[in-house]
Amino acid sequence: MQNRIEITEADLQNDRLVLTSDLKDGEQRKPAGRMLADSDHFAFVYILEQGDSFQYVMLDERIWSDMKSALDQHIPVFLNIGDRQLELIGLHDELRYLIENIKDNANYGEEMEERVKRVFL
Repeated sequence: MQNRIEITEADLQNDRLVLTSDLKDGEQRKPAGRMLADSDHFAFVYILEQGDSFQYVMLDERIWSDMKSALDQHIPVFLNIGDRQLELIGLHDELRYLIENIKDNANYGEEMEERVKRVFL
């Protein structure tokens, strides 16, 4: 997947989950409010819009337990990019949808299904 944004750290605070990215630039990006599942890399992918293109925030298995906590506590998720903090709007709804869709669905592969069940269900 081109235009990937890797998460280097997840910090679960009292009122939010803050993800730190590997990007240092302050270029303007906005949340698309949509997600995908990447079963090859065992990750959820949050989509950001940047002008005419998209960038993909890779939410891999290392941070799933923090994402599960944020989901259970209904707290927002933010992404640090350079000196900006961007709220990943719609993440909870999209994540719930993907989890439900992956459960008992062989289209995502057995390993992805098992890993998702282990953390989220």
